[in-house]
Amino acid sequence: EATLDLAERRRIRSAIRELQRQELERDEEMLASKRFRPERSSHRQDQDDKENWPQSRRLEEEQQAALAALSEQLEAITSVEELTKLLRAAGEYEERKLIRSAIRKLRAEEIEAAALAGNVQSSQ
Repeated sequence: EATLDLAERRRIRSAIRELQRQELERDEEMLASKRFRPERSSHRQDQDDKENWPQSRRLEEEQQAALAALSEQLEAITSVEELTKLLRAAGEYEERKLIRSAIRKLRAEEIEAAALAGNVQSSQ
């Protein structure tokens, strides 16, 4: 822990550096073995892709349809409080994104209406 001998300190530092170097080498070997694992045969992988493509395509289309329906529903809502409740209940990122956009749009309309009302009052 505490030594006054400079030669001993050098040996300790060199031993520590060696241990660190060995640890780095082990880590690099582990990463290399993970990085260069033999891949599945390309034929099997192509087959898996072909089998899963229609399913993923169908899920994507369903999600798009659900988002379009949500967008129409959001246009009918005129209360920021209702939109905020929907936002808190939403689970998907895309849903929350649409709801936040609707809230921003509604607030902008409210600000514009207030500004117009202020202009009308000031002109009278």
